[in-house]
Amino acid sequence: MNYENILAEKENGLAVITINRPTKLNALNKATIQELHEAFKALDADKEVKAIIVTGSGEKAFVAGADISEFADFDVAQGGELAAKGQELLFDFVENLSTPVIAAVNGFALGGGLELAMAAHFRVASENAKMGLPEVSLGVIPGYGGTQRLPQLVGKGRAMELIMTAGMIGAEDAKAYGLVNHVVPQAELVDFCKGIASKIMKNSPVAISAAIKAINASFTDGVNGYEAEIKAFGEAFGTADFKEGTTAFLEKRKADFPGK
Repeated sequence: MNYENILAEKENGLAVITINRPTKLNALNKATIQELHEAFKALDADKEVKAIIVTGSGEKAFVAGADISEFADFDVAQGGELAAKGQELLFDFVENLSTPVIAAVNGFALGGGLELAMAAHFRVASENAKMGLPEVSLGVIPGYGGTQRLPQLVGKGRAMELIMTAGMIGAEDAKAYGLVNHVVPQAELVDFCKGIASKIMKNSPVAISAAIKAINASFTDGVNGYEAEIKAFGEAFGTADFKEGTTAFLEKRKADFPGK
């Protein structure tokens, strides 16, 4: 897979996507969002890929925000289209991906960068990471899901403060808030994420996909998460992964799941 703005590689069932615009602190422009969509879509369809890590190139930034120069002169209709298209192509797409996505936040994750990290299924930060949604300082609000996912992760009050002050928090505060799961030295970040991914990859990809959908259901308006869980639980009984998992357990051996 050849891209201009990102790198995508896979090895032993694990894929790593690196946003690679170091001179722009990996800022998200339209082309990068499109390439990320294509990479996530291709890797999700790849039967060999069991987990995906997304990170930024260099030591300064995961993604320092959106590329403001692209939309500074937009009107109301164009602004709405920008947010809608971005959410469809990348942020909602990643959140609902059937393959688990870990965000390895290796530096600044601001604006669209933090929104991308929050769209991932969970986050690990390097010690130097800084996170925030500074959009109100530009006269706009987060448009890629930030006003929705941040309160879900850290609570309404903290989200209100972070968004209204346009401030940044460090990695330890992000961990205390529940925004990231772990904080590790930058040099160890990707390997640490690979360690978590290796634990995920031992389990049933079909069941993991169903769990992602069931968990997300409870955050979807008009959807009863408990009903979604019951339906997904029942459907699991008809899968080859369930047959293999239960058989392996009863035979006291490691399961060899057929996979997605």
